[in-house]
Amino acid sequence: MINKTIIHCFFFFVVLINFIHAQSNADLFNVNISKILQSDFFSESQIAIDIYNLTEQKQVYELNSKLLFRPASTLKLFTTASSLLFLEDYKFKTSVYHSGEVEDSILCGNLIISGGFDPEFSSNDLDSLVREIKNYGIKKINGNLICDISKMDSLYWGEGWMWDDAPYSFSASLSSLTINDNSIYIVYSPGEVGKQAVISSIPPTSFVKFINNSITVQADSTNINITRDWINKKNDILITGNILQHANSDTIQISISSPENYFLTLFKESLTRNNIEHNGNSILSQINYYDDLEEIFSFDRDIDSVIINTNKMSDNLSAESLLRILGLKYFGPPSSAKKGINLLDSLITLTGLNPKKYRIADGSGLSFYNLISAESLTSILKYFYLEEPEKFVKLYNSLPISGYDGTLKNRMKEMNAYKKVRAKTGTISGVSNLAGYMTNKENQLFAFSIMNQNFVGSSKSAREIQDKICELIYNTSFNDK
Repeated sequence: MINKTIIHCFFFFVVLINFIHAQSNADLFNVNISKILQSDFFSESQIAIDIYNLTEQKQVYELNSKLLFRPASTLKLFTTASSLLFLEDYKFKTSVYHSGEVEDSILCGNLIISGGFDPEFSSNDLDSLVREIKNYGIKKINGNLICDISKMDSLYWGEGWMWDDAPYSFSASLSSLTINDNSIYIVYSPGEVGKQAVISSIPPTSFVKFINNSITVQADSTNINITRDWINKKNDILITGNILQHANSDTIQISISSPENYFLTLFKESLTRNNIEHNGNSILSQINYYDDLEEIFSFDRDIDSVIINTNKMSDNLSAESLLRILGLKYFGPPSSAKKGINLLDSLITLTGLNPKKYRIADGSGLSFYNLISAESLTSILKYFYLEEPEKFVKLYNSLPISGYDGTLKNRMKEMNAYKKVRAKTGTISGVSNLAGYMTNKENQLFAFSIMNQNFVGSSKSAREIQDKICELIYNTSFNDK
């Protein structure tokens, strides 16, 4: 009798100690995160936090998790997660067709190219496509060269994008005919003293015009400025300022206006390089009669690589292309942001939340109209882990790794959280967010969202606080067994 009582008391004592230990760990985490949040940074700015232990399936911490914040590029989690759910095995296609007949290597008919929103399509891919035209047996085209623009509406920019971001490659114009990120690289180097800088482009093309008012100088400093005449929606490249005689060659990436015409120009130039003669007109048109055309070749790209690029590099054009493909697949042409957003709303509904409580205007997070919550971000991360394990692996692997790659390459390198965080960053003016997955020292997996907004100047302080919270999660034991 005495032995049984002693044994029962012993087990009760062990359970009690473990319970107190678990409670003290949770309390200690709350105390430590409160210390982080005492920063002067929050005297003017706001923060929302939502942390969920996926291994234990319990909430760890939340603060302002239901409040609406601007997501910036963490919105790409909505877009890429929706794409993984609703675009399974989808392939981006850039296809070329012909009407009429081919006789003696002469096409007596039109050559039609149809873009499929492929955000990674490049000049090299275009050259490959043109070589397939040549391999098909066409050396001369007695007809029109037609680029099909029927798959997208006429809104070449996202709703709520900032008008003065126009010349920057991160806000390139949108089109179903995408090439070279709808941008161009300008290469510049010093010329002779007193003369202009030497300017060229990659790819070389007649589509842009250089207006070069720069001067090569022997002394002083380089203050060369290169932009596009974006106010007038022209593709004139404006070069002003000075460049030192001994300065190194460098490049700058600039968006272009009218990507469809850019694509068309590069297409014609590639035909010329490949000795394919063209005697007709070059036209942008709406094509709806593909059943009457003969397909020559289709350049295909798996969606997985685009999702990885979207999240790792926070590529806005890729995100917007995914959004429009969602709209195209489920609602038909012409696709639009609004059509694609219907699928993002469906994802939110699947997580158990109400999409009407949020505002989503684009697929990349560039829009200042977007409003979501930390809870909504974490809910998507939880949903994939708990309900879509195979797709969770793809989403998890697409995210930047702390201190290693993507937009987290230079963060948490000297911390214990190095390579333990897989998360999407989000930065626009006055906004800095981080949302994703991470493991702690006990190898438990967490979904978390940290959203900072309404600050002036650099986002450095916000990023440091996010990193400290990740480090705290890593160092804390949440094991209550």
